[in-house]
Amino acid sequence: MIASAASVFRFLLYVPSSSGAEETTLTWPRVKLTNVKSLATLKPVGFNYPLVNTPNLLVKLGTKAENGVGPDMDIVAYSIICQHLGCYVGFQATGTSPPCNASFRTSTSEGYCCCHGGEYDFGRRAKVIGGPPERPLPSVKLEYDSTTGDIYAVGMEPPTIFGHGPPGTIDPALVLKYDLAGGQPVTQETVFTSGV
Repeated sequence: MIASAASVFRFLLYVPSSSGAEETTLTWPRVKLTNVKSLATLKPVGFNYPLVNTPNLLVKLGTKAENGVGPDMDIVAYSIICQHLGCYVGFQATGTSPPCNASFRTSTSEGYCCCHGGEYDFGRRAKVIGGPPERPLPSVKLEYDSTTGDIYAVGMEPPTIFGHGPPGTIDPALVLKYDLAGGQPVTQETVFTSGV
């Protein structure tokens, strides 16, 4: 309950950035997240992107995903800020239960929000499959270097990260503007600083 209230308060504090010349120079940070050889199937890796205070999860699902990268097209990454009220979403492999709801078993590998039971299908672009959220989780655009096996975060896909702009913003230019507003963009040195 407290997490929900704090999330709503954070959303109500949203103030759009002023228009100015800085908007024309915005670019997504490009940071190396990991190497495909370091990933274990269904073991999520937490990281911050595009700002040092915006948590995400990268997961090798073990089955091809709609937006997957890598040799098996099964590596995905999403914001873990729930699109309902901004609580944090946790990863649940198929057939497992979240810590907050032992009687629930997932039917697919998904993101599950313990605040209000929001469910997002990680194999289908974090599409909402249950609970109150109206929009999918924003995807982190990944780039896979097949010669080295390295995986990079190179941008975000719509909608905007919860609390970073008007709810449901899908225009790519506005997503860039809002998702990079109000914080410090990550660098290679800060991408793993949050303890997600």
